[in-house]
Order: sequence, then C-alpha cells, then structure tokens
Amino acid sequence: MSTLLPEPARRVAAWCVVALLVTGVAAVGVWLCVTLKTAVTPVLLALLGTALLGPLYRRLLRMKVQRSLAAGLTCAAVVAVVGGATYIVVKALIDSGDQIISSLKQAATDLSKYFGAAGTSLDDMASNAKELFGKFGGTAASGVISGLSTVGEMMAMAVLALLLVFFFLRDSERAMGTLRQLAPGDSADSIEAMARRAFEAIEGFMRGTTIIAFIDALCITVGLLILGVPGAWGLGALVFVGAYIPYLGAFLSGAVAILVALADRGFAIALWALGVVLAVQVLEGHILQPMIQSRTVQMHPAVVMLAITAGASVAGILGMLLAVPLTAAAFGIVSELRSRYAGTSGTSGTSGTSGTSGTSGTPGRSGDPASS
Repeated sequence: MSTLLPEPARRVAAWCVVALLVTGVAAVGVWLCVTLKTAVTPVLLALLGTALLGPLYRRLLRMKVQRSLAAGLTCAAVVAVVGGATYIVVKALIDSGDQIISSLKQAATDLSKYFGAAGTSLDDMASNAKELFGKFGGTAASGVISGLSTVGEMMAMAVLALLLVFFFLRDSERAMGTLRQLAPGDSADSIEAMARRAFEAIEGFMRGTTIIAFIDALCITVGLLILGVPGAWGLGALVFVGAYIPYLGAFLSGAVAILVALADRGFAIALWALGVVLAVQVLEGHILQPMIQSRTVQMHPAVVMLAITAGASVAGILGMLLAVPLTAAAFGIVSELRSRYAGTSGTSGTSGTSGTSGTSGTPGRSGDPASS
C-alpha cells in the first residue's frame, strides 16, 4: 500500500491526519468550554490567578511558612489588593464622572453651534431622552433584575475562583503527582514537562503583563495630570485593565483618554495626549516587552490578534482576556514537543550505522513524522 503513493504524498497525508486530529480535539474542547462555561470560567481564572501569585506563594514557602497558611496568606493578599484597586478605580470614576460628562456636554454644545444641527442640540437631546425613558420604562425593572442576577453570578464565580486559587497553590505538587499516575505507559515525564512548560508560559505572561500594565498606567496617568485632563486617575485605571488585552486594549483605552482630552481641553491638548499615549506605546513595544517578557513565549502580533478575535467570538470580553494566556500555554506545549522530538530524532539519527554522520542527522532535524 505504501508503494502506491510517493514519499512526499505520504508525508503530506500524515501531516493532514495530524492537523485534522488536533483540530477535532480543539473543537470538542471549545464546545465543552462553551457548554460548561459557568464551571470552566472560574477554573481558567483560578489558573491565571495561580500563575500570577505563584512567586509570592513560593517566597512564603522559602520563609518556612506552612503550605496551607502560605496559600491562605496569598489569597488574603489578593483580596486586599484587588479590593483596594477596585475601590480606587470606582472612586476615581465616580469623582471624575461628572466632570467628564460636563466636558462631553460642552463639546456637544460647541458642535451644535458650529454645525447648526437643531437635532443635536442639548434641548432636543433632553427631550428625546425623556421620550425614550417614557417609552422603555416598562422594561427597566426586568433589566435591573437581569443585571442583579448577572452581578450575583459574577460574584459567585469570583468567590469560586478564589477558593480554587487556594487549592491550586496548596496542592500543586499533589496535582502533578496525580497527573503522572494518570499518564498512560511511560509518558509521565513528557506530560509533566508539557504541563510545566504551559504553566510557566502563563505565569510569565501574567507577571510580565501586570508589570507592563502598571508602568503604562502610571506613565499615562502622570502625562494626563500634567496636561490637566479631567479624570486622569480613572483613565489610568482603564489603561491598566485594558493592558491585559494586548494591542486592542491599549488602543481603546488610549482612544478614550484622547477623546476626553479633546472634549475638555481642546484640540491642542488632545494632540499632546495623543503624543503621550504613542510615547508610552513605543516604550512598551521597544523596551518593556523585550526586557520583561524576554523569557516567556514569544508570539507574533498576528497570532495574538487572531487569538483575541477567536476569544471574543467564543466568550466576549472574558474570551478576549483569556485568549492570549491560553495561546501562550499552547505555544509552550508545542515548544516542549518540538524540543523533545528534535532531541529524539537527533539521537536516533546520530546512532545510525552509516558512516556519514552528517547525512544521517539531517532527517532527524527535519521534524517529519513520516520519516521516523
């Protein structure tokens, strides 16, 4: 049967079968995640939280702190930091919200004067708003109820994720031992290596992104404060949160800051705000990312954008947040497989009986499954 097809055709067929199998497994995994998203989302968030908090937990262990106590202290630190950050963000948005809204109203008034559009005047907007409130007032109660249920569901998922972070931190070694026991045959070492490489990729991404997000938010906040843009602290908090969505988050948060500067301070200050945002992005792309994320999995920007788009299509904003770290984990697994397969192929090629070691090692480096 192997003589019916030439060697190149058999290689292409082998790679097609591998691609179909991987695609099928990935499709089933995505379908299960979407179907069981209420249970899967806290697990994924807990994995990201564990990756981010791993250094603190290991530092506590090196200080001879008991494992359960170290995990509890780490989770308590998370609650304190996240609660404090949420309070700062909400307070900044509340304090600066009226000022931002008044600036936007002033911009609307100026636009109506320049363009003379009666339908865009503030009086017409107010009357239209009253009409809309009267028309859709009957559905307000149901909207509030659905909103409260959504908030309750989010809080439940956050609590569950926090509990899972505690158990993931405390029982990480036990979980690895269980994974080795469940591994078929003699593949325990390979599976453990792939799991560790994937987790290291997620850990590096989360740690590097957090540091870069903090530096970006600090620089943009200082720049907006110097320019006198209203709501600079709230806009800086928005930049920090948006940094966890690479490229797209920075673009959207920077655009909001520029629009607020344009509405309140005019065109010249808006240009200065644009310069601040662009300078921070150049600093991030050419200095911060090569320095901070040099040890993590490097992904092409096109791959990152495709991952964000796929995540948004599957799970909306939450999918956009989870897409890049999960893609980094997948790249880590592929990198581990390539290194192991290349090492095995190189060993088998070197141990050949042929006297020409250079030609015998060449197929081993090609990474072709059909040649083994």
